Amino acid sequence: MSDFGTESNLCSETKQGSAGEVTGPFVAPALRKVCLPFVPATRTQIENVLTVLKTRSGSLVDIGSGDGRIVIAAAKRGFKAVGFELNPWLVWYSRYKAWREGVHHSTSFYISDLWKVSFSEYSNVVIFGVPQMMEQLEVKLQTELQSSAKVVACRFPFPTWTPDDVAGEGIDTVWIYNAKTFKPHIGNDKDSERQEMP
Repeated sequence: MSDFGTESNLCSETKQGSAGEVTGPFVAPALRKVCLPFVPATRTQIENVLTVLKTRSGSLVDIGSGDGRIVIAAAKRGFKAVGFELNPWLVWYSRYKAWREGVHHSTSFYISDLWKVSFSEYSNVVIFGVPQMMEQLEVKLQTELQSSAKVVACRFPFPTWTPDDVAGEGIDTVWIYNAKTFKPHIGNDKDSERQEMP
């Protein structure tokens, strides 16, 4: 759903006709690490994300927010929702769409590279990624997120984390992860060390 990687020849050679001149800025990747063109989330995917987060509240971030549909839908459910997206055309469109749908006061969209953003302040994280980026993203989120955070991966799961739950099927599948299960138990290790000291 997002752009995070480096433009490759394959990306730059995408054919554009007269319609492409209009849609090109929305489809063309703006990536640095992984070439991932914008693919809109389906309605089923959005509903699956919101369903698995139905008991949650607070802040939500969509990493690679595309045209903003996850962020806007989350805001309508009461979240303070934020989207990070590298493609400026998609960010501007998302801001307009949020204003048009009356949720601009509870949404924010930023033109930014995910690898340069800290996600420590968010309690709910949504990511549409590809296998090539998921392992590195595991390390980043494990380091930055609070232990109370939830992570929802769409289309592809994280390679080493064990999901608490899975919803949907096929391309609409979402995997739910609890930060308590994937963050290092630093506090517990220190407690154990104290108990072992004479």
